[in-house]
Amino acid sequence: MNEFQNSALFWQKVDTLYLSSDIVITRKKMVADPKFPDIQYPCNYGYLKTLSKDSEDLVPCFVGEGPREVTAIIICANILRKKLESLVLIGTNGEEEEKVLRFMNQTEFQKSIIIRRGYDIPSWALTE
Repeated sequence: MNEFQNSALFWQKVDTLYLSSDIVITRKKMVADPKFPDIQYPCNYGYLKTLSKDSEDLVPCFVGEGPREVTAIIICANILRKKLESLVLIGTNGEEEEKVLRFMNQTEFQKSIIIRRGYDIPSWALTE
């Protein structure tokens, strides 16, 4: 069953989503949030603007200082919104990922995990 975990094929699809979307930054790194002045985002924050017209289809993202490639995904259990959310990390390094993860886990109402990019191709995907 390990062959299905963190497959390069999954990340290939995430890259396709990322590369076919525009990044819209809505919160700048370390600038106070207009609605919540005590909150400062550890990296630039925004969303991937997909072709969908539905705002529910926007993909939230954190953008770091590194090369513009997808580095990880955060999965968040949000109790107040009663939903699971996924956020894409783009161009983040280990230190930025740690800051984002702490940021996402700072309240008792949501908890998050990070899935860092994998590069293995499962044996079931290989052909002769």
